[in-house]
Amino acid sequence: MFVTRNVVFLEKEFLKGEKSGRIVKLEEVRDEPIGLDSTSDANVAEQVDPPIAKEAQPQPRRSARLRQARELLLLDNDEPATYAEAMVDPDSVKWQEAMESEIESMKENQVWNLIDPPDGVKTIECKWIYKKKKDMDGNVHIHKAQLVAKGFRQVQGVDYDETFSPVAMLKSVRIILAIAAHFDYEIWQMDVKTAFLNGNLTEDVDMMQPECFVDPTNAGKICKLRKSIYGLKQASRSWNIRFDEVVKGFGFIKNEEEACVYKKASGSSVAFLILYVDDILLIGNDIPMLDSIKTSLKNSFSMKDLGEAAYILGIKIYRDRSKRLIGLSQDIYIDKVLKRFSMEEAKKGFLPMSHGIHLSKTQCPRMADERECMSKVPYASAIGSIMYAMISTCPDVSYALSVTSRYQSDPGESH
Repeated sequence: MFVTRNVVFLEKEFLKGEKSGRIVKLEEVRDEPIGLDSTSDANVAEQVDPPIAKEAQPQPRRSARLRQARELLLLDNDEPATYAEAMVDPDSVKWQEAMESEIESMKENQVWNLIDPPDGVKTIECKWIYKKKKDMDGNVHIHKAQLVAKGFRQVQGVDYDETFSPVAMLKSVRIILAIAAHFDYEIWQMDVKTAFLNGNLTEDVDMMQPECFVDPTNAGKICKLRKSIYGLKQASRSWNIRFDEVVKGFGFIKNEEEACVYKKASGSSVAFLILYVDDILLIGNDIPMLDSIKTSLKNSFSMKDLGEAAYILGIKIYRDRSKRLIGLSQDIYIDKVLKRFSMEEAKKGFLPMSHGIHLSKTQCPRMADERECMSKVPYASAIGSIMYAMISTCPDVSYALSVTSRYQSDPGESH
């Protein structure tokens, strides 16, 4: 019987070096009970047998050599979790370019000033977050790196106050899209680059300099934040307040029932603006008006013009303007969910819930071993994943989801 410990995967080193054929010598480490000769067959058989209870179990021998930290093996299309992983990733050059672009955006927005660390003030840390953005076909087209503050170290009442920030409800998006389909309006899409960096801070927040981008001439200084940054408790609220002020200056009126839906009318021309964090939908019947709104937004924020809307919030938009029809699809998201729960090969059906199924509390686990077995099933996670599809594009599964979600606290095998 072979036992391996402290394995270090070298695949990423081979990919980065673009060469193979390296010979690696593996050191055999044996954990032997004290006082036993592991070379004899009798002792080997004795080790395999179930251990006999003793007053004091002998401690296994530990190797004196330094143990290296386990290196995570990234899967295809997976994102690195740390800066160290990003630098040994096959796309390390793209990640480096993404980080440099993020730092450049922060300099343009004058997010912080370098100051000497004040006495008695606790400085929060920061880290890099890496994300591969995909198009509507599931292909990676952008490598994005974000500098995120560790906001969990903030103290309420000292570093932040209010954190609430609204987003547009998906049913509002569907309603506006239905109006656009009926009246044959234009549907354009824009994206705000580094949206949270546009919010103004009213509190004093100090942060460490970002990893690998420390100013060599001011290595001992810290960053005094002038504007919000990703990860801060108040970041989303600061951005929403700033965007609301700017958009109202363009002549938009906020919907009373939906905080992130705006309307602008001038004569027979009408335009709608929908905001979901940093994704913007522009819908209207007057192209010159929409162009002027685009120009105003670009003058106020760093924007990316995505043209005709085709993919937003993981939803693919199909449009047939000749028939005035719009279709929404989440096939890529649903395939991802099925793969996550190992159901990509499952048999398909026409009904969300089979006929004749009745669920109740009597089907909850009664024995300890049954409950232990079900504790390893990600039941609540599956419910949440399906719920997003239900809210977005699949209302037909609402009944099945309503029935199954009642037993999240103690699900059984039937559930």
